[in-house]
Amino acid sequence: MQVSVFVPQRGVIEAITPAFRTFNTANEFLTVFDKKPVFDVEYVGLSEYVSANNGEYTIKTSRLLKDVTHTDLLIIPAIFGSTEAGIQANAEAIPYFKKLHLKGTRLASLCVGAFLLAETGLLNGKKCSTHWAHVSEFREKYPLVEVEDGAVITEHDNIYSSGGASSLWNLILYLVEKFSDRETAVMISKYFALDIGRGSQSQFAIFKGQKNHGDADIQRVQEYIEENYEGKIAIEDLTNLINVGRRTFERRFKDATTNTPVEYIQRVRIEAAKKFFEASRKNVTEVMYHVGYTDTKAFRDIFRKITGLTPIDYRNKFVKVACEV
Repeated sequence: MQVSVFVPQRGVIEAITPAFRTFNTANEFLTVFDKKPVFDVEYVGLSEYVSANNGEYTIKTSRLLKDVTHTDLLIIPAIFGSTEAGIQANAEAIPYFKKLHLKGTRLASLCVGAFLLAETGLLNGKKCSTHWAHVSEFREKYPLVEVEDGAVITEHDNIYSSGGASSLWNLILYLVEKFSDRETAVMISKYFALDIGRGSQSQFAIFKGQKNHGDADIQRVQEYIEENYEGKIAIEDLTNLINVGRRTFERRFKDATTNTPVEYIQRVRIEAAKKFFEASRKNVTEVMYHVGYTDTKAFRDIFRKITGLTPIDYRNKFVKVACEV
């Protein structure tokens, strides 16, 4: 199986080398298991030498992308810095991605490599994952793509995508298992000390509130929620702020933020709770009351729904070392 790792202009080295290393390591494990190596791995790019991480690294490609007439799997890693600048720097590659896919090549984007993949138009009407911090930007730029907020891996019609940062390893492991076997994928997960089963990046997400929508009234409501989340907030209080009816308010709020007002209040409160767990010695009950909840079960359920972890598990995982000494 031919695996081509595209080395993008303005690429991120931490997203470029993992696929190359992993598929080659899979071949080594397959040999150890007395099996035939499966993957023929190469770097491809727009030029023979491509710099990454703003010139910190240089990678030599095996072939130019324009010379690739066939490959079974094309990996599209993340780009460095501005997504718009990354798209412009790699504009020449977009038609080749599309042409190869139409000839049967599977495409897989890693992290914000999804922006390059989306430029092909191949994701229109399909699902996609990207880094949680770029979901709002992605939705605004590609409204025809159904981006899955928090997903680690998305698969649709031989097009794969991963969530942010280390989530790319989960997709790479998934592809190793899909095109070789489970045993090899498990061995690689152990070798690189990776969690093979992680299905969500939500525990790492930071909720900042979607405010680049141009609706000044809704932004005023958002600011009110963020300043008063500790107390009881009724929808009627929010509608009175901007003097509109409830149905109109809820529609405008959802259109602007992609959340219902209740969901937004929950996310603001849970983000505040996360910060308390990370930086203080407060126990779960203290934090619960501090962020506006009085029902332990409701708090635990909402916290887990948003972060993927229970409050106790989150605190144990992310509490600052300074708070424990």
